[in-house]
Amino acid sequence: MSRPTRTPAAPLVRRLPLIGALRLGRPSDIWFKPALSVVASVAPPNLALVALGRLDLAMYTMAGSLCALYAHQRPYAARARTLARVVAGMVGGLAVALVAASLTTNAAVLVAVGALLAAAHKALCDATRLGPPGNVVLTFISSAALFVPQSLGQVPGHLLLALATGGWAWLVGMAPGLLRPHGPERRATAHALNTAAAHADTHPTGADHARTRAAAAAAVQAAWQTLLSTGTRSARTRRALERLVVRAEVALAAPADTDPALLRRWARELVGTGPVPDVADLPESAAELLGVDAELARPASPLRARLGAVAPIAVRTLLGCALAGYVSLALGVGRPYWALVTAASLYQANVTLTWNRGVQRVVGNLLGVLVFAVIAPVAHLHALLLVLFCVALNFGAEALVGRNYWLGSVCVTPMALLITEFAHVQDPGELITERVLDTFVGALVGILAAIAVTNRRAGDRIGHALTAADRAREATARLLAEPAPSPAALAAAHRALATALADLRATADAASGEWWQRALPHERVVLAEQSGHRTLAATVRRQGLCSPAAGATRTEGVRP
Repeated sequence: MSRPTRTPAAPLVRRLPLIGALRLGRPSDIWFKPALSVVASVAPPNLALVALGRLDLAMYTMAGSLCALYAHQRPYAARARTLARVVAGMVGGLAVALVAASLTTNAAVLVAVGALLAAAHKALCDATRLGPPGNVVLTFISSAALFVPQSLGQVPGHLLLALATGGWAWLVGMAPGLLRPHGPERRATAHALNTAAAHADTHPTGADHARTRAAAAAAVQAAWQTLLSTGTRSARTRRALERLVVRAEVALAAPADTDPALLRRWARELVGTGPVPDVADLPESAAELLGVDAELARPASPLRARLGAVAPIAVRTLLGCALAGYVSLALGVGRPYWALVTAASLYQANVTLTWNRGVQRVVGNLLGVLVFAVIAPVAHLHALLLVLFCVALNFGAEALVGRNYWLGSVCVTPMALLITEFAHVQDPGELITERVLDTFVGALVGILAAIAVTNRRAGDRIGHALTAADRAREATARLLAEPAPSPAALAAAHRALATALADLRATADAASGEWWQRALPHERVVLAEQSGHRTLAATVRRQGLCSPAAGATRTEGVRP
């Protein structure tokens, strides 16, 4: 038996970057989708409130409308479930906040409730791997609602408004599926092919070789995750896309024998609305795809186990938000919800990323209050202008945040300030002063809390998960080598390997290490999953659950 490779020990510290945190990246391939979705979700309810003269209710309609920001990377079967859960979570958090606001005006109590809600949002969003914008929007709405005057009798009506606009946001998010029912999984597969082609184009001894390989490995892993969540209705399309992802894996393993032009051509065909390129199975791909089916049939790991893995981040959020709120109160800010939101927005998987987000948040907010100072006099002229500015800033935030978080914050900050003026116009100077103060307080206290509450087990988890997957695969392979293995033992080995592979994927998603750890071994994860899928396929055949697939001998995508 080969000895499993251990993840190398992490260095004690890592330099915290400053200028690098502000560097602009490439925009997302689908930046316009969340940007247009939030406009379509926010504009109609708010314009209706302007016509009715009840813009003071816009905060509750915004709660539901902002749910349209979520799940744009997910296949539509998974998106429908995810958006429904986001709406339920948004309305649930809003309900807690409104009830608390109606029962007490004690700012210290409200800060404690806000910190608890922020920690719950962070834990659930990370454990369910919700994706951007994560917990920030949920925490922004609930924290702001805590400091809005409220009575118990008003709460049901306000929640109904949020639920109704949340239903509208669900429809907006699902609408593109009418035109491109397999768009998300096609884009994920195309990205895997493009990154694999980019890796094949680099020289084996070049400086970019390791970087492009890591990017391709991460893209392939992301494509598998997307395809595994497409649902049974997409089985035929999913199988065709899986064959293309296998080709990306082959290119990753043998870049010198790969034709990058052909991979890019397949990727271009996936971006459109035409048929998925029909690529025959390689001899080894049929086995891997059977293994994918076996893993797909296995139920997901329980939520309780995933919550345990993100508990340190949730504790950081609770501590950081509570301290930020109380420090803001001590400095004289009457409604310190922005300090809570700033702290809650910082917490990423490790201290290095948290520091980066803190730098981005401060820079973006400072520039954002300058934008607010410019547009506020014009926005105050009419309620319609207030709504139009808010909608435009929503679009700008989603269009720019993919380049860098600070760039999106330049739009988010004035938008959030305008939302606070839906009920009544406030003094711009006071708003700007409180926002700048809360930004610095939230960022400073939040980073200190991240350093104080360490997550030293995060780096070990992925090494343990890789070791467990290797051992499960080797144990299953030994069993398969026996002339007549026990059916019960074979079934148990199959379940153990499927569990190990699922846990490996979940661990790789959730853990990216602390500031004193090295980067995650994405390549090892991809290789472990690939070999594990093939071994799973062998157990499926040995158990007699299907007939052996005839492997094709065509080798498109490989240089002659």
